Amino acid sequence: MAVRVDLMISLDGFATTTDQTPEKPFGEDWGRLTQAYAATRTFQERVFKDTSGKGTTGVDEAYAQAYFENIGAEIMGAGMFGLHNFPNDPDWKGWWGDEPPFGCPVFVLTHKPRPSLEMAGGTTFHFISTTPADALQQATKAAGGKDVRIGGGPTVIREYLKVGLVDQLHVAITPILLGRGINLWEDLRGLEAGYAVKSETAESGVIHLTFKR
Repeated sequence: MAVRVDLMISLDGFATTTDQTPEKPFGEDWGRLTQAYAATRTFQERVFKDTSGKGTTGVDEAYAQAYFENIGAEIMGAGMFGLHNFPNDPDWKGWWGDEPPFGCPVFVLTHKPRPSLEMAGGTTFHFISTTPADALQQATKAAGGKDVRIGGGPTVIREYLKVGLVDQLHVAITPILLGRGINLWEDLRGLEAGYAVKSETAESGVIHLTFKR
């Protein structure tokens, strides 16, 4: 069992965007940040439910496939689930659709716990108010020997990195500059110590950087 992180960031380290508008709730920058991954065959099928077989192959596709391999449970923040959008709506089921792409128990860290939410495709969201370490214990038990992914957002991921609980960190660095947002590397000076680091550049220009114990 390993604790894993897989995240897309910009060249200057930002994992979030700040150009959202009511007309474009994700903003144009998010589309640029995630373009290479969203184009892969695996993401087209697993996230967008397109089973036609279209999508890119190559290095990005290999990492997209690895993203879903051997994950037994996931931890995410309230923002990644979408609780910040409708915090007081008990019927809000997040922005992942009726069949989220996780296919495993997902533990959502929130200050306002609510009943668990069972979705199609094997995903059940558990809303918990606890410490990162305790959430990891719960997720590890639920994972049944498989890996646990710290899904995001970057603030949650930084909490786990700061206390040394991540075994493998993979970042897909998109060659764009965002200039603002939440920076993954903030307050993580010396993070590389204790990890073996490798990098691989995809056909899209995305740099896949992996830190592994």
